[in-house]
Amino acid sequence: MSTGPESSVPNLGTLKNISWLTKRQLDQLARALTLSRFDKRSVIYAEGNFPESAYLLLSGVARITCRNRKGQRVVVMMVAPGMIPGFPPTAPGIDYNFRCEAVTACQIGTVDFEAFLEISLGVASTNFKRLAATYLGRWHLAQLRCSNFMSCTLAERLALTLLELAEDFGVSDPHGLRLAAATRHKDLADLVGASRPQVTESLIEFERKQMLVRTNRQLIVERDGLETFLSQAHSSL
Repeated sequence: MSTGPESSVPNLGTLKNISWLTKRQLDQLARALTLSRFDKRSVIYAEGNFPESAYLLLSGVARITCRNRKGQRVVVMMVAPGMIPGFPPTAPGIDYNFRCEAVTACQIGTVDFEAFLEISLGVASTNFKRLAATYLGRWHLAQLRCSNFMSCTLAERLALTLLELAEDFGVSDPHGLRLAAATRHKDLADLVGASRPQVTESLIEFERKQMLVRTNRQLIVERDGLETFLSQAHSSL
């Protein structure tokens, strides 16, 4: 549940996927935003019941979930601060019921989508392409990951997912990249299409092989080790 409107806008230039906007445009966008705060585990917006708006995650961690064919709600994407990707077009006969949820307490900025385009389209065409990549690019990445998963073992799928999470949420650590976002084994299981016990077993194996470190309930990804594991798995095919 939202705890109501907010009054202060953080520095939008620190949001990686809109930092290409000029300072003037960022200032315009900041003035146009309506701010709200959402409690942990609350629904930020859901498919079919939100106005045509652009949503910016200003602080916190969110996730996008949907219903699978068994009717279970599963995680399909973790969202770092920045513009939240739009939901993909609906497919005839399939109802995924996409939803954006707060993993932690989140501050959200919303702006009418037409106003967002008016502010953003005063830039060069290359920046418009960046905007398109921001809004839909993560879905292309999710689709690519799912396509690649069809020929991967569970360990390979988990390695790919950990590398993707490290890219978005990784913070430098002496042992590698520490995942700043809390990563539940259940969420990882949803992302790789496996059971939670299977993922836990694979994580223990990664730790044994020093491709992963667990400290204070946080995961530290040893990127070189995971990339070497994946390249060796690919070369053996």
